[in-house]
Amino acid sequence: MSEILLKTYSIALPVLLSYIVWLLKQRKKNEDANSRGTMLLLRVQLIEYHDRYTTMGHIPSYAYENFEEMYKAYHDLGGNGMITHMYEEVKELEIRKERNV
Repeated sequence: MSEILLKTYSIALPVLLSYIVWLLKQRKKNEDANSRGTMLLLRVQLIEYHDRYTTMGHIPSYAYENFEEMYKAYHDLGGNGMITHMYEEVKELEIRKERNV
């Protein structure tokens, strides 16, 4: 009886471990795709903010706060490069309080 259990474990355990490894790889692949997608969406929004407000020559305080938060998230996801340069340019803009309409 114990021989049968030992043989069953020796077959089932590697199969189970292989399945667990496969699941972990799939999860990692999905997380990587989600991170890349999020980073690209942030990049598009950061470029849009940069272009809009550098053209205007100033930025509302609420937009500046949004830009900073988006940049931090973008940077934490591994983004860098030209967006960092754009971030530095936006930091140089005059920050205006939003007007009550």
